[in-house]
Amino acid sequence: MRIIAFFSLLIFAHFVLAQNQITDRKAAIQTALSQAVPIISYHNKYNTEQIEAQQIALSDSRVREPMYDKESKKPLLSEVFGIYPARESDLSMFGTECSDGKCYRVEIYNFALNLATVVMVDLVSPKVLAVNYYPQSQPDLPPHLVQLAMAIAIASPEVVAAYGEPISAEKLLMAGTKTALNRSRCERSLHLCVAPTLVKADKALWIIVDLTDLKVVGVRWTNVSVTGLPVTERKLQNEKIMECFCEKENKLEKDAWKMNYMLTSSDGLRISEVYFGGKKVINDAKMVDWHVSYSNTEGFGYSDAIGCPMFSYAAVVAIEAPQILPLVDGNDTIGFVLQQTFQSEGWPTACNYNYQERFEFYRDGRFRLVIGSLGRGCGNDGTYRPVTRISFTGNDNNFAEWTGKDWQLWTQEKWQLQKPQTAYTNEGYLFKIADKKGNGFFVAPGNGQFGDGGRGDFAYTYVTKHHFDKDEGDTDLLTIGPCCNIDYRQGPDKFIEPKPDNIESTDLVFWYVPQLKNDNTPGKEYCWAESVVENGQYVAKVYPCFSGAMFVPIK
Repeated sequence: MRIIAFFSLLIFAHFVLAQNQITDRKAAIQTALSQAVPIISYHNKYNTEQIEAQQIALSDSRVREPMYDKESKKPLLSEVFGIYPARESDLSMFGTECSDGKCYRVEIYNFALNLATVVMVDLVSPKVLAVNYYPQSQPDLPPHLVQLAMAIAIASPEVVAAYGEPISAEKLLMAGTKTALNRSRCERSLHLCVAPTLVKADKALWIIVDLTDLKVVGVRWTNVSVTGLPVTERKLQNEKIMECFCEKENKLEKDAWKMNYMLTSSDGLRISEVYFGGKKVINDAKMVDWHVSYSNTEGFGYSDAIGCPMFSYAAVVAIEAPQILPLVDGNDTIGFVLQQTFQSEGWPTACNYNYQERFEFYRDGRFRLVIGSLGRGCGNDGTYRPVTRISFTGNDNNFAEWTGKDWQLWTQEKWQLQKPQTAYTNEGYLFKIADKKGNGFFVAPGNGQFGDGGRGDFAYTYVTKHHFDKDEGDTDLLTIGPCCNIDYRQGPDKFIEPKPDNIESTDLVFWYVPQLKNDNTPGKEYCWAESVVENGQYVAKVYPCFSGAMFVPIK
């Protein structure tokens, strides 16, 4: 009886705390809407440069314009989600203007329009360098909204009833990672939603919290199976990784290849200015997002970012410095690999992730951007859709698709799905990108032919015109697509629709989104991991799923 009374008091205390936080949030909203600039500002009295960057950004009419309804002129709720010192990966479009380290990236979210605005600010000038709008996109959440989501989840009677006992904040995983839920306002009205998650025995309870309406809109269970403890203590060396690989570019020259590389805030490991044999072939290439869906019918999951371990909005962070490894075929070294691992602290237990990004460079000029999940994730019925971006060098490139008989030129931006019945050349090529002289690459999508255990990518491929006057991925991107769409709407489509550009003889960007289905069936494991006991210790047993197209020079 005493235990029941204690639980009842604990649940009531959580409810009161959540209601107080919701009341405070509503008051902050009303205060913001009554101001000349209707926005919830970022507050940090200890960092005057952040506040100065915010003031410069909010003084720009382009930033203020979306804050009012065009017809009624009524204010729309916005909030400054984050203000970050600009890193080199943010500054590729601005030349030497920010070489003094006094530039900031201001991220703003408009709740009414589901619009992210990213503002690049130079404190020295002082001026706004660029304003970029990202419709149907959401910056990563500030800590106070993560705490609010957790409070709402913990206090929900629906959650307590489903879980069977009171909940503490320490038990919640992935609380700040964006999600969706089909047929809820998260999807219909494009609200800002997150999914704090609880693990209980062999299941995970997803709590879909709508931070626009300030309530729980659904709970869902997934199967995760039981595994042991995390296998190792995290060994981050955060400061060294930040100083050496996040705050500056590194140069790499090996075999006939030459390039720069660095870790980004949210776009994984990025390479740029890539040369082979003295000729520039790639402007830059990187891993943009992980879209992880755990239900094709109900549509919920995570939109994950990977990146630097500190001062980053990545959900899964770098745990070691980038590695340069030999690329071996049998007894022969045929090239090298630039590899980066990103890992959750509790991996490989449930609702923790381990991702790997590999750039493979061959001595004969081939290259492959390989993306892999090493499990374990938050369910045994997930589909992983990693989004990668490659900007090719040259302003007279054309893109063509193999029809089964000949090469058909793409004249406009478009997308294509790799299907079981897709036709390939005898060499396995599906696409080619080449300039007017015929120099370029054939593209061979993953079909399980690369000897890394991949079972086929079934990828969406998108080709877009490279716009140098607006940011479509040259700097660090927000999560650009919903977690759980099962069609072509994976993010790059927003740079194509509603009116595709002509892409004949121009600068091109290649986007590639594989679809990898995980499995924990004994003997068929894929995108999965477990901790098992060997010699009295827990060790990780990994069943990875790797993806990525091969780019082969046109001779």
